[in-house]
Amino acid sequence: MKRIVISAMSLVLALSLLLCLTACAEKGIDDGLWESAAYSKDAEFGSGAKTVKVEVVLEDQSVTFTVHTDKETVGEALLEHKLIEGDDSEHGIYIKKVNGIRADYTLDKAYWAFYIDGQYALTGADATPIDSAATYRFVYEK
Repeated sequence: MKRIVISAMSLVLALSLLLCLTACAEKGIDDGLWESAAYSKDAEFGSGAKTVKVEVVLEDQSVTFTVHTDKETVGEALLEHKLIEGDDSEHGIYIKKVNGIRADYTLDKAYWAFYIDGQYALTGADATPIDSAATYRFVYEK
């Protein structure tokens, strides 16, 4: 009987450890986020009269996109080249992916913060007119 109890406890312990390891692996969702990036080096896209430069910052790495476009807003220019993805809402696009990297507040408490000239933007990317002199930045925040 003692042997059965010890075997059962060992099995429960082993399953508990396996469950803990699995849970820890899922919590480490930030690990390797750059692996899902579409671009890991600076890139240039399109042709058009306007130029917009956007830096994407995640952890201690960044990549800069230079987009030449005839679109009116930063969001339209980035959507044109599939550099951002998101859901439409009554307030504009809720950006969930930048450069293929997901940040979804409802899933992992992360989001893409949008900055203009170093200041947190008061407008969304899809409502921000392109200003070739401005510096735009998306920063992964958690």
